[in-house]
Amino acid sequence: MIVCQCHVVNDTAIAAAVDAGARTLGQVCRMTGAGRDCGACVFSVRRLVCEHEAPRSVEDLELRDEAS
Repeated sequence: MIVCQCHVVNDTAIAAAVDAGARTLGQVCRMTGAGRDCGACVFSVRRLVCEHEAPRSVEDLELRDEAS
């Protein structure tokens, strides 16, 4: 799904940026180019970052619990 029409950034690119270490909206926008022109996509980008990061956070917590 195309998230940013201005730079033709899709949801896969957003997920890849998060997987590559981006943790904030600004970091994802810098890595992908999304949100740099009109800004209409930033709410969708932020939602995707939060959705993609949430499962990773749960996995991290589970790993920490197992290590304790």
